[in-house]
Amino acid sequence: MRRLAATTVALATCGLVLSACGTAADDDKAADKVECKPTKIEGDPKVALAYDVGGRGDQSFNDSAYAGLEKAKGEFKVESTEGEANQDEDEAAREERLRGFAEDGYNTIVGVGFAYSESVNKVAPDYPNVAFAVVDGFDPDKTVNCNVAYLTFAENEGSYLVGAAAALTSKTGKIGFVGGVNNALIQKFEAGYEAGAKAADPDVEVTSTYIEQSDPKGFGDPAGGKSAAEGLYSDGADVVFHAAGGSGAGVFDAAVEAKKWAIGVDSDQFKTASAKQRTRILTSMLKRVDVATYDFIKSVVDGKPSSSYTTFALKDDGVGYSTSGNFLSKDTIAKINEYKDSIISGDTKVPEKP
Repeated sequence: MRRLAATTVALATCGLVLSACGTAADDDKAADKVECKPTKIEGDPKVALAYDVGGRGDQSFNDSAYAGLEKAKGEFKVESTEGEANQDEDEAAREERLRGFAEDGYNTIVGVGFAYSESVNKVAPDYPNVAFAVVDGFDPDKTVNCNVAYLTFAENEGSYLVGAAAALTSKTGKIGFVGGVNNALIQKFEAGYEAGAKAADPDVEVTSTYIEQSDPKGFGDPAGGKSAAEGLYSDGADVVFHAAGGSGAGVFDAAVEAKKWAIGVDSDQFKTASAKQRTRILTSMLKRVDVATYDFIKSVVDGKPSSSYTTFALKDDGVGYSTSGNFLSKDTIAKINEYKDSIISGDTKVPEKP
């Protein structure tokens, strides 16, 4: 498999939502088991949603978190607010945003994206009666703050299914992957995608490229996404899967122009893309950030705020794939569901690294 650096993509073509895209550290996860009692929040739940780069309207990661908030508001009538992230903001800005929410009386705070891991780790001890959560988060120094929940996903499992869909749909025997930033989290998407494709067709050629090697701007760069996808299509790929947040819009545009297939990520992007883009979105890898966000808010409403790590996987519908558009054949869907059952049963182990 060939992996291209961002600079290579730019040269070859002449040419931010952190999460879809985000980077969870390749973390051991809480080495020391700490027995935590549920956080006792003060007053009725008041929810603050701190967005990742790209913010609401990214048609992906952030919008999915917002959907979870909206569901919770509809069911529990909780008061809420939202905060946008700036593309080039530093750690201090994230800390200030979180502290501002807490000082304003918001006792349920969700950071959307791994980038909030460090800031939540620093801020949470100062507000022991506030329940914090970080989507795609990790405990930076394994201090285990009992008022922090890390909401993680088995992205590799969902990506395995769309990898199989790509290989079973491809006519050229070549498919591609575009990652926003080359980090441990996005490599999970890549690893699952390639494994699923190879399971469906051992001879399929999978080429991967990243918009950025470390800069989070790779998740908010539609032009970079389009350039990366154009390079893959021109090399013969006829299906390209993106895990690039807001940059995925550019991948879809490239698919429209090339008259080839693209695969969405996080939410069912067939439902949120433009009319032209929808004609080229084969399927989407569903990462249920909405479910994770809703479940965390519900745990606070129930008086038992979640803490430590929770992983959402295929077995609990935390990840999956979409069939909107009806572009997948019945035979392909049947085969994908066989792979799904095999993963859930434990018969198939999906790698987390390429």
